[in-house]
Amino acid sequence: MKYLLDTNACVGLLRGSSPRVAEQLRRTKPTEVVLCSIVVAELLFGALLSARKTENLRAVRTFTSRFASLPFDDQAALHYARVRVELEAAGRLIGPNDLIIASTALASGLTLVTHNVSEFGRVAGLHVEDWEK
Repeated sequence: MKYLLDTNACVGLLRGSSPRVAEQLRRTKPTEVVLCSIVVAELLFGALLSARKTENLRAVRTFTSRFASLPFDDQAALHYARVRVELEAAGRLIGPNDLIIASTALASGLTLVTHNVSEFGRVAGLHVEDWEK
């Protein structure tokens, strides 16, 4: 099984505030964990907004270099369109970046690791694990 780390899992790891996520990551083969380009973008955005830009950019780059990063491709775009239609019809739309992250996980058959289970749980067929619990 492969895992896609959501932004909140990454932030917890970077801040050292998610010992359970860190432990689960240690028990998981490095080749079974990936990021996606929107997660990397969100991490870089957060670093650039921070008071310690240089230090945080360095930390983000060091952290993200440990993992493969999946692009948002045409297969993910197809999942995005389907999921967005379903969620809009149900009146339960999720955030646009989260929709891209979920679609990337679906397109690659990955389990999404997130503490935001309430939002991602709305996406039919998406496997979600909360390593914070």
